[in-house]
Amino acid sequence: MNYESAMSLLEKYGQSHILNYYNELDEQQKNSLLEQIKNIDFSILDALDKKADAKRGKIEPISAVTKEDIAVNKEKYLETGIEAIKAGKVAAVLLAGGQGTRLGFDKPKGMFNIGENKELYIFECLVNNLLDVVKMTDTWIPFVIMTSEKNNKDTVEFFKEHNYFGYNSEYVRFFIQDMAPSVDFNGKIYMEDKDRISSSPNGNGGWFSSLVRSGIFDELCGMGVEWLNVFAVDNVLQRIADPCFIGAVIETGSESGSKVVSKAAPEEKVGVMCIEDGKPSIVEYYELTDEMTYQQLENGQLAYRYGVILNYLFRTDCLVEINKQKMPVHIVDKKIPYMNENGEFITPEKPNGFKFETLILDMIHMHSSCLPYEVERNNEFAPVKNKDGVDSVETARKLLAENGVEI
Repeated sequence: MNYESAMSLLEKYGQSHILNYYNELDEQQKNSLLEQIKNIDFSILDALDKKADAKRGKIEPISAVTKEDIAVNKEKYLETGIEAIKAGKVAAVLLAGGQGTRLGFDKPKGMFNIGENKELYIFECLVNNLLDVVKMTDTWIPFVIMTSEKNNKDTVEFFKEHNYFGYNSEYVRFFIQDMAPSVDFNGKIYMEDKDRISSSPNGNGGWFSSLVRSGIFDELCGMGVEWLNVFAVDNVLQRIADPCFIGAVIETGSESGSKVVSKAAPEEKVGVMCIEDGKPSIVEYYELTDEMTYQQLENGQLAYRYGVILNYLFRTDCLVEINKQKMPVHIVDKKIPYMNENGEFITPEKPNGFKFETLILDMIHMHSSCLPYEVERNNEFAPVKNKDGVDSVETARKLLAENGVEI
């Protein structure tokens, strides 16, 4: 992209101010800015015209493959899942674009040392969990890690320095999550500097479009991969490429699957699986009405009790179809540092604009079926979200120890 084509594009969207300082930049800065402009999905700005919250459809409880169901069918599920893994049909995708800021750690979250008496990194915990399946199936599973512009270099170097924690590096790939521009309340894109557009990762729903753009998805398809197990970085106990989970989704003929845990209490702050207008969906905890929060079934169980833990299984052909559609865009008020018209860097004290995010939970609703697969929370749910308190380093360490992990 050259200056003329960039200006033509920006004028179309009323964003020509991005090139105000172009003539002051050196060649490297000019090329960098033009590349940023080229990579912006300007259509995301259309969401500003639809900022009013979309109304939810008819919400109903969803049934799940319960722990009891799994125990009965475990042998069949395991056989089917192991067969799929051995045939090279499964890959693991780790969403690791964030920093450990809430842990008081200014590095990629996966680099955080959660050990007490030894070094034990979050990334290491996850690799160890995946290695359990590699050993069980005697098969290396393609392992794809999504980073961000901010943490990619640190993440890649960290894995290399630690020899990929024993994983076969030939099966490891990294890709950078796409970014979305940040705008003021009038829809004008902010600048961080004269050669730098203000942007942020486009939400965890952007993982697949980013994977496709990187070229790695085509590579996986060429290898015969048909299922992607997508999971977040902060749950150190989760089972990855779990053959039983994979087998259950395949055996039930589902297009996708979601690991879930029964809520610890009606008020637990976790999104829950449901049926919305006849299709699988997820309702965030803050969207639940009091009636839904406490509603019970005839057996006395909570009607909306299956909390998601961000561990999903997706069929690649369904993802291709979803990628042809427009993902819902969520607009969030944020405090956005920016460069003002005088070239001064401003750090606002209150929200001054919008950031755009797509969410992986919306991908569930874009499938015709999704199997909620219940797991034992003390064995598979140890999120590391806070420095202390609920879902913290302390609680995760306790759960790791309970599960026999040396910390």
